Amino acid sequence: MNTHFRKGVELLNAERYFEAHEVLEDVWRAAPPQGKVFYQGMVQIAVALHHYSRGNLKGARSVLERAVRNVSDMPQGFAGIDLDGLRSQLREWSKCTQEGSAAPPWPKIQWQVTEDNESKDPASGNQVG
Repeated sequence: MNTHFRKGVELLNAERYFEAHEVLEDVWRAAPPQGKVFYQGMVQIAVALHHYSRGNLKGARSVLERAVRNVSDMPQGFAGIDLDGLRSQLREWSKCTQEGSAAPPWPKIQWQVTEDNESKDPASGNQVG
């Protein structure tokens, strides 16, 4: 699952949102119960950005609201990513979709590096990537 998650994040970072959604949906379906809501949120981020990229502001706003809720309670570094940075970017996008203001830069997800210089999923302890 970690290889698929990394691929989904790479697709998100490459602004290939529809493809990212497809890959992340498989990760979400296979996720253990303790991470399921988080991975659903990652799928929703991809869907929201896809909607926005296609001019569907209403759809982007609706899905992004659910995505923000689904990633908000996870600890920093969950699934090996910099969640604080991601949440900050999502706040900017939420403001943009709610107010109709200019779009911020497309979100870019960064990996959270642990002390032993490996990105790890805290839920499983497995190296990500």
